[in-house]
Amino acid sequence: MSEHLSEQELIRRENLQKITELGFNAYPSELYPVTHYSTDIKETFVEGSEDFRSVCLAGRFMSRRVMGKASFAELQDSKGRIQLYVSRDEICPEENKDLYNKVFKKLLDLGDFIGVKGYVFKTQVGETSIHVTELTILSKSLKPLPVVKTDADGKVYDSFSDPELRYRQRYVDLVVNPHVKKAFEQRTVMYKSIREYLDAKGYMEVETPILQPLYGGAAARPFTTHHNTLDMKLYLRIANELYLKRLIVGGFDGVYEFSKDFRNEGMSRFHNPEFTQVELYVAYKDYEWMMNLVEEMVEKICLDIHGTTKITVGKNEIDFKRPWKRYSMFEAIEHFTGIDISEQDEETMRKTAKEMHVEVDDSMGRGKLIDEIFGEKCEGQLIQPTFITDYPVELSPLAKKHRSKEGLTERFEAVCNGKEILNAFSELNDPIDQRKRFEDQLELGKRGDEDAMVLDEDFLRALEYGMPPTAGLGIGMDRLAMIMTNSNSIQDVLFFPQMKPEGGAAE
Repeated sequence: MSEHLSEQELIRRENLQKITELGFNAYPSELYPVTHYSTDIKETFVEGSEDFRSVCLAGRFMSRRVMGKASFAELQDSKGRIQLYVSRDEICPEENKDLYNKVFKKLLDLGDFIGVKGYVFKTQVGETSIHVTELTILSKSLKPLPVVKTDADGKVYDSFSDPELRYRQRYVDLVVNPHVKKAFEQRTVMYKSIREYLDAKGYMEVETPILQPLYGGAAARPFTTHHNTLDMKLYLRIANELYLKRLIVGGFDGVYEFSKDFRNEGMSRFHNPEFTQVELYVAYKDYEWMMNLVEEMVEKICLDIHGTTKITVGKNEIDFKRPWKRYSMFEAIEHFTGIDISEQDEETMRKTAKEMHVEVDDSMGRGKLIDEIFGEKCEGQLIQPTFITDYPVELSPLAKKHRSKEGLTERFEAVCNGKEILNAFSELNDPIDQRKRFEDQLELGKRGDEDAMVLDEDFLRALEYGMPPTAGLGIGMDRLAMIMTNSNSIQDVLFFPQMKPEGGAAE
């Protein structure tokens, strides 16, 4: 094993051995009673306060300045960093100075976990610090952290900034780039905000199957697996919609779920094969009602995270304050291209798409052609949050037909910063119409559309028992998190995004 280790890794293992030989346990089992955190102390400490006469902190040992019998060091905990003042005669018993002379000065390595007890004071230059009276080794680090250095002019050297390394070794990224934590902390606030909003309305959070005998609820390719005991093929869900609507059939008025979904498709800075959605279904409502709910809820999310409805995303200032702009899909296409395609048949529309230099093929029906034109010519220009409404029936096999516009459905998507972030319908609850839509999807599949839906007989049976008028919503949590945290890539808001195997393709 040693032949594969770097010189620094060998030194750290030697230091571990020496620490053990001195009688110190580098990996103790006992609970360590942390009472304070670095930033809390730095923000609230007042000289003379009795509240900071006894504190206990734990974290990584990140720097050391030895000054004979006393030294300064720096500890990094989960909140930030704080200076330590360590005196040999205070942390060591009279008869044995090994903890300071040998361990602290020589054998502790940057990145080791330590615990300190002591009291808070301010140095002569005014820096809030911990005067250490007790020091404990909590865990020895055997690999060196990347050492990020900043010169007097603020220029950063040896930064841990390579995206692939950062995503692959997120545990290192979080230690040496503490600002990375902020996006994930804001993502957590986003989840809490949505739960608070939906719970306050009396909707119930539920769980539905991830392994499904049929994949449905969206147009996407699934991941497949096999259950040995049942000897059957199963699919990782692409959406949880059809199961949540079964619960509406069963008598719940409002249900929602934060769901991990999986789609066996391409990867990009907007797509990861494993992603998170929150889906909501509410009985006796329609898509107009749901648009108002979305505006109110997303405005709340932004206020909870940032304290304002206006945020900067890249070069754009985005304002989530209600009300949002609304276009029908045909209105958006005409607005951005100057061409009204609403009355064109499939062949005319295919010709129009080609004239617009939109890439299309013969497998695409009229609905898919409309979607391609919109995606290519309109979506990227919608920076402020905007509702796109009234999608073609062919694109919306689970949405109710529009009450007054032939060939369209009561569906909307919200687009923000050039990307769709959520999708909603007046849900189709006519089982006869739903069966016909599924059959139309099967025909598209025969034409080569790999994203076409499959026919779910059990879901149709549920609809035949009767489902009340229902509004449904799905929010892409990762994309919304990208916007709310001003992140350029979906990988920046996922702790562990999907990556190619190290060293090349998987076997």
